[in-house]
Amino acid sequence: MSFTELGLSDEIVRAVAEQGYSAPTPIQSQAIPAVLQGGDLLAGAQTGTGKTAGFTLPILQRLKGGKPAAKGTIRALILTPTRELAAQVEESVRVYGKYLKLRSAVIFGGVGINPQIDQLRKGVDILVATPGRLLDHVQQGTANLSQIEILVLDEADRMLDMGFIRDIRRILALLPPRRQNLLFSATFSDEIKELADGLLNSPAMIEVARRNSTAEMIAQKIHPVDRNRKHQLLSHLVKTRNWTQVLVFTRTKHGANKLVEQLGKEDISALAIHGNKSQSARTRALAEFKDGTLQVLVATDIAARGIDIDQLPHVVNYDLPNVPEDYVHRIGRTGRAGASGEAVSLVCVDEHDMLKGIEKLIKRSLPREVIPGFEPDPNAVPQPIQLRSGNGGGGRQRAPQRAPGKSAKPVKPETTAARPAPAGKPAQPKRPAAKLLGGGKTASNRNRGSQ
Repeated sequence: MSFTELGLSDEIVRAVAEQGYSAPTPIQSQAIPAVLQGGDLLAGAQTGTGKTAGFTLPILQRLKGGKPAAKGTIRALILTPTRELAAQVEESVRVYGKYLKLRSAVIFGGVGINPQIDQLRKGVDILVATPGRLLDHVQQGTANLSQIEILVLDEADRMLDMGFIRDIRRILALLPPRRQNLLFSATFSDEIKELADGLLNSPAMIEVARRNSTAEMIAQKIHPVDRNRKHQLLSHLVKTRNWTQVLVFTRTKHGANKLVEQLGKEDISALAIHGNKSQSARTRALAEFKDGTLQVLVATDIAARGIDIDQLPHVVNYDLPNVPEDYVHRIGRTGRAGASGEAVSLVCVDEHDMLKGIEKLIKRSLPREVIPGFEPDPNAVPQPIQLRSGNGGGGRQRAPQRAPGKSAKPVKPETTAARPAPAGKPAQPKRPAAKLLGGGKTASNRNRGSQ
């Protein structure tokens, strides 16, 4: 099947071909016709399946035949959880829409707001935004959402994990009732089902991978190791296996910074991206990692959302994630679009319960391999991770790990802050957790650091 057969115009197909794509992926071949029909869509697709093109291409097709956005209005809104993902999605819109007369823009926090205001005043056909910065514009009267024709929630599961549900509800209340809604999620938790029930109207449903599964092309392995020897083992693996491009996940920002310092002492080039880094520093680190000049990129879960690197060969879980579903997201950064990849986890005695939760979620036991010279102490006693202060990059855990089989609770490994009050109004106190659309609950505080 070709992109032309899916109903896309010659201009769009030409732009896609220039990027080296000749045939659609499974999510694209199913999602594109569904979106073009104009109905709502609930799509389950893991990272690396081509889901971004699965909604950007048909949105471009649908908007190209209509009237351009009038001054101060927006026609299509794509909400994403992080700055990096927002920037990447908007880049896809520009690349695939290069031969169309459509205006796109991206808005997120951490950068100046005035250039964004100028773009919004001209009118935007496709706006990609993080929830927090979009609401900042709404409060200032610089974003008009009354003309939205299409709404996309990208990586909806991550937005719920990060506590964006209240912001999403505020945004939904500002949209016109007649619109097309598209919801994309890597996992289908009960919270996602509740969100979909409250948002979507008789949606088409697409799921291109087994629910909560991990990509078949990814070789997964566990290396047991003592907590205080993790950085030494990572250095050993990078050097002895000649790894040149490695994405490493830590649980905390402190752990990321500490690991970068430790790797530097081993003459391994490394930089960290997390919520405390400026947007320019994050952009520079990503650019150097993508072009191969940076050997190791150390990231927290939130900051890593939106990293899209073709044929990334290695992902390392330096710390196992607090929530098992995050393991699926993390290793999905490799083994993309048919390429093979390797996901290695360095697991100490403190993380055995976390590992059990991950294996229960993915319904498989992960192979263990002890590296000679790094055999873990069989008499080591587990320490509560939330009480540890950075040994082996572990850092402080902000929320206790849930027991395997329990419903996921939002975990916010980055710093959160209350929204500043508009001029002339008192600051708003923290509110209790807001109900999900449909009745569930999740955290109410946004991660300002990721927006």
